[in-house]
Amino acid sequence: MADEPQIKKDVYDEAARVWNPGKVELLENLGIDVLLGDRSGYTFQDVGGQRLINVHINGGVFNLGHRNPEVRKALVDGSEVYDAGNHYFPSPVKNKLCEALLAASPESMKYVAFNNGGGESIDAAVKFARHATKRSRVITVNGAFHGATGIATQAGDPDMAAFFHMTPSPEEFSKVDYDDLDQLEEVLRLGDTAAVLIESLPATAGFPIPHEDYLAGVAQLAHRYGALYIADEVQTGLMRSGQMWCCVSYGAVPDMIVTGKGLSGGYYPMSAVIMNERAGQWLHEDGFAHLSSFNAAELGCVVATKVVEITTRQSTRDNVAMLTDLFATRLAELQTRHPDFFTGVRQRGVIMGLQTAHPEGGTALMAALYRHGVWSMRANFDTSVLQFKPGLLMSAEMAEDVVDRLDAALGDAATAVGLGKHPAGSVPAAAPSAPYSSVPA
Repeated sequence: MADEPQIKKDVYDEAARVWNPGKVELLENLGIDVLLGDRSGYTFQDVGGQRLINVHINGGVFNLGHRNPEVRKALVDGSEVYDAGNHYFPSPVKNKLCEALLAASPESMKYVAFNNGGGESIDAAVKFARHATKRSRVITVNGAFHGATGIATQAGDPDMAAFFHMTPSPEEFSKVDYDDLDQLEEVLRLGDTAAVLIESLPATAGFPIPHEDYLAGVAQLAHRYGALYIADEVQTGLMRSGQMWCCVSYGAVPDMIVTGKGLSGGYYPMSAVIMNERAGQWLHEDGFAHLSSFNAAELGCVVATKVVEITTRQSTRDNVAMLTDLFATRLAELQTRHPDFFTGVRQRGVIMGLQTAHPEGGTALMAALYRHGVWSMRANFDTSVLQFKPGLLMSAEMAEDVVDRLDAALGDAATAVGLGKHPAGSVPAAAPSAPYSSVPA
């Protein structure tokens, strides 16, 4: 496309005026000026034709790929019959999605409440817990991100809350370290906790892997002290761990599971709170206590039902198992090739964090991968780590291609931060043009 540079400049200039000047500046400083063109499966193209393999997948939005043909057909066919519907009334398609989610969840789960995004569902889950317990305190972990809505912001990073003058009350929100049951019990002993809210693997902290009994211990302690356990599965759910819900793969049975992102199929914003009888008791008292116009939108339910169907197929489970083994094997090989820089792999299924030996190694690796045709993102709360998130349906061939590109990018990133040597045959690339700290999460 001959005028592609000018098209990009015009779009970015306008975006800086009317959309998000800060984000545009950060991207331009890093030399990333993607303007999405064609996209399909796990690749997308810049308008100029550059092809990028997507292993960020918008945190899980494109778990089943861009423009998944089955999901797209459900959307198109559904639009011939359905629109948003009416949040006042029951509907067969709402019931069908509820039944599908409950069938894929622990037997104790009884009800589903729908929202439009993960943050909204976190807010809702905390509200439900506060109503059920008649308490207000919420315990979360350091390094967590639960969304950008009201309660979700206060439950997350303190600096993000303070930026918008939403610093949480210490009587209502407490932080403990992830994978530390002693700290958790110390707060629970206060006897005023409504909910323990845990990302099963905290994404923005780079997916640290807990001890095998940690999440089950969270559930046990919460219940011992009369609190509810909310599993934030917005990024780790929907088969990414190798099971439908990551917390369940660790033997934990929460009171509520929050899901979103991938439930949309990349087409129709959908999120949900899946809850047990105690968490859902408010539904018997006032079914209109939590609502909005687009909750359980009928067309969204059609799309999300197809997503759950694809996600729970045996063929999907088998593909995730194949990818899990492939990446475990190949990434271990890359560690031996880049030992001074690539120091570890945090993996649960296709949820992965790649650890580096430099505090901004994740940022440098993100930039190097971009130059090698792979889109990924650093972990914003631990920038030594790269979030590495292949989709459920990625082929073995594409996975091998990604690892080969990663091999070259590791050498480039190591050179950019002054660590390690390039393996034979690889060619160093220039370091990013902006400070590594200037990269979006």
